[in-house]
Amino acid sequence: MSKTSLENRSIPVEKFAFVNRDEKLTDTKFVDKPVGYLKDAWIRFCKNKGSIVAAIIIAAILMFAFLTPAFFTRYDLTFMDVYYSKKAPRNIWLRDHLGICDGTVERDFNEKNLILMLGIGVGAEDYEGSGKLSIADGKKSYYQPMREIGDPKEVTGMIGSKDKTIYTCRLDTYLEYGFQYRSIEQSEYSKIREYEEATGIHVLYPLVEDNEWNFDPANANYWYKSKKGTPVKLNKSGKGKEIPYSEDMVLEDNYMRDEEGNPLYYIYTGGGDIDSAQYKVRVLYYNYYRYVNGFEPEYLFGTDSQGYDLMLRLASGIKLSFLVALAVSAINLTIGAIYGAIEGYYGGTTDLVMERISDIINNVPFIVVATLFQLHLAVKVGPIVCLLFAYVTTGWIGMAYRVRTQFYRFKNQEYVMAARTLGASDSRIIWKHIFPNSLGTIITSSVLVIPGVISGESMLSFLGIVKLGNETTTSLGTLLADSSSIWTTYPHLMIFPALVISLLMICFNLFGNGLRDAFNPSLRGVEE
Repeated sequence: MSKTSLENRSIPVEKFAFVNRDEKLTDTKFVDKPVGYLKDAWIRFCKNKGSIVAAIIIAAILMFAFLTPAFFTRYDLTFMDVYYSKKAPRNIWLRDHLGICDGTVERDFNEKNLILMLGIGVGAEDYEGSGKLSIADGKKSYYQPMREIGDPKEVTGMIGSKDKTIYTCRLDTYLEYGFQYRSIEQSEYSKIREYEEATGIHVLYPLVEDNEWNFDPANANYWYKSKKGTPVKLNKSGKGKEIPYSEDMVLEDNYMRDEEGNPLYYIYTGGGDIDSAQYKVRVLYYNYYRYVNGFEPEYLFGTDSQGYDLMLRLASGIKLSFLVALAVSAINLTIGAIYGAIEGYYGGTTDLVMERISDIINNVPFIVVATLFQLHLAVKVGPIVCLLFAYVTTGWIGMAYRVRTQFYRFKNQEYVMAARTLGASDSRIIWKHIFPNSLGTIITSSVLVIPGVISGESMLSFLGIVKLGNETTTSLGTLLADSSSIWTTYPHLMIFPALVISLLMICFNLFGNGLRDAFNPSLRGVEE
């Protein structure tokens, strides 16, 4: 370039300005403090919004599992009520304030069964046995299981049969059992009477005569005169006439009465002294439950197929799945890291022999290993320990393969050769120089083992290979297995465990991807 062109491009003198030595030219601060490895990993992890959301959901599920027994339910794992099995979610506060979780289901009734259900509300209000209340009065009762009654529909029957009238109703499943016969001691009878006087809650109700007008003597809800289940009204000659369903119909009671016409609330059935004498009584089961337990039945997630609190069982299943998965992940990480590090670092014949051993073990199907352990060891050490053995037998191989690959990648790097030249031992090179660079892949693999174990354990429990269901222990797979044949009728039994498993699978994968990027040393200082 010519001298003339350089002169034309020179900066004019007026563009320059003199400054003092100590004068501050800018407010910009330059920070040269080094960022640690863990802090840098945390910064990168926080930039991954999907992983953050996944971590929050996982934490919420864990909090639910560990806090539910102490704060969110009145029951314990051993509490079971067979009458309240397979019930829909119910919470009294949510029912009264938001109109949800009321424990109701939609069900079809013919006219006979509709009157039977409506009669529960009538009988519950007529605890003195007056026989003057109508169906309309019973519909106002707190103990009326029929919450809504749809319009009647005519359903055509088979050839030669009569058409039926069907009502689609909204039924409170916690009240549908109505009345029950019980055999109690005289002392218990006295305690119930004291409870009634103290609370105003009626538990004992008049007994029903076992005569021609009692359609089913074993069913305490047939307290009214009926013929083949259809209510009747007796005329002066003592013959029964069927009465059609209507809002103002009054059912004629069939109670046991003494000579003065007063209803009987118990009969003596045997026993010795005044305390141990056995009485047959008829109780309103909903209030009997309140008398025994001190509160009304309510289950936020409903109940399972046996009558346990489903929310409590779900929390127990989550804890079991997590503990098994964490134990498997930790054991596989330990074994796989050591095995893979030795393979990858030394290579050659050592690697060849060790790889063939892992190939042989890896070709044994996991489900076969799990089944054999359950058949031959479950009785001695328990199903959970057997499940751990089955996972550890073959589960570490994948971890060993990943560690081996990482060691082959890094062992010939310049910094490793420099450390070897300076006299570093093999163990120091392995754990101080190579292993930290493999940490991102190793941590990601360890985290991704957890959803795999949860999924596998659920599958084995669902298939019945592993038996983890009893009064104190259950698993997510066992809950799914129990509901597999009835979930169309009771969908909540399948929805809650399936939702938890789905969330865990998705969130752990997102969480593992975030950890992989966060612990990858090659991304240090890279702005995303």
